[in-house]
Amino acid sequence: MTPLSRDSAELLAIEALSWLLGEEELLPVFLGSTGANAADLRSRSSDPEFLASVLDFLLIDDGWIQAFCRAREYEPDFPLRARAALPGGAEVNWT
Repeated sequence: MTPLSRDSAELLAIEALSWLLGEEELLPVFLGSTGANAADLRSRSSDPEFLASVLDFLLIDDGWIQAFCRAREYEPDFPLRARAALPGGAEVNWT
């Protein structure tokens, strides 16, 4: 898996956040699981760590990732590749 550039990854995560804002049933689940609130959505939308949390959340469920990728016409592995380029996304090697 080849990660995206950090800039590309941040743009994809912003798109994911935008998509998530339009998902009336899923947005409250995101807010509840991350502890974020409406002010955070506005003020942290350019924070790479917050954007990483958006992708982490979506990657919990294959259905959520598939829905996002269908809506934005991305390959299903694109969010995972983007996540790898954001803070905390480096692959762990257990050797």
